[in-house]
Amino acid sequence: MHIPLQGATNGFDRTVFFVSDGTGITAETFGHSVLTQFDLRFRQIRLPFIDSVDKAHEAARRINDSHQVEGKRPIVFSTLVQAELSDIIRRASGMHMDLIQTFVDPLEQELGIKSTHTVGRSHNIADSTDYKNRIEAINFSLAHDDGQSHKNLALADVILVGVSRSGKTPTSLYLAMQYGIKAANYPLIPDDFERGQLPSGLVPFRGKMFGLSILPDRLSEVRNERRPGSKYASLENCRYEVNEAERMMQREGIRWVSTTVKSIEEIATMILQELRLDKRAY
Repeated sequence: MHIPLQGATNGFDRTVFFVSDGTGITAETFGHSVLTQFDLRFRQIRLPFIDSVDKAHEAARRINDSHQVEGKRPIVFSTLVQAELSDIIRRASGMHMDLIQTFVDPLEQELGIKSTHTVGRSHNIADSTDYKNRIEAINFSLAHDDGQSHKNLALADVILVGVSRSGKTPTSLYLAMQYGIKAANYPLIPDDFERGQLPSGLVPFRGKMFGLSILPDRLSEVRNERRPGSKYASLENCRYEVNEAERMMQREGIRWVSTTVKSIEEIATMILQELRLDKRAY
């Protein structure tokens, strides 16, 4: 059923469509990389599973509606494999960025062979070794989140340490989901600082450890969102914990990075580079 766009862009500078015969993740990831180069606000709409002529026409109508309502051509990032469906979208009133024609066609000429033109191939990996490794890594990271278990730490690719709320959990899960890296994470707490030692269960695996730190004022802001007005979130306590954690990491020879102004992607890339971990999944 055709559902027209309602109203204008509500403060956005331009509408962007990500059109795909699969999940749309590839189109969206590439589109985001390009759009971040422009200091504008984009209204983003994902149109996944466009795998029939009827769906392609419906997507084209939505693109045309956007142009008519907003008075500006929407930007369209497309990863449609079937030429018939791609042609329908290209006839719509948008500024088109076709990733298949831009990259696959020149590669066919360079490699001297035709691509498979298989729909959704990049994400159809349920039976692949990479996919199974990634699932195992996610389960491992969840089981070893926030110091829940010391079991099977010898299987860990990396063990993240740092004070509570310094970014260990999201970084661990990102490494697992994106790269199939088995990442455990453990908080450094005041008891550790009073003893002046790492948690005993981690000592044999010092070579796998990587530290995350954060500026005390930012840590206080984050903790106050969780436990407002508590000693845990006080700036004084945050300064103490961060200073002690960084001192311990320096003493133990643990490489570390401040997460204050870094994205999870940047943090993960630094860990992969510093520990020379192979990227296993995509």
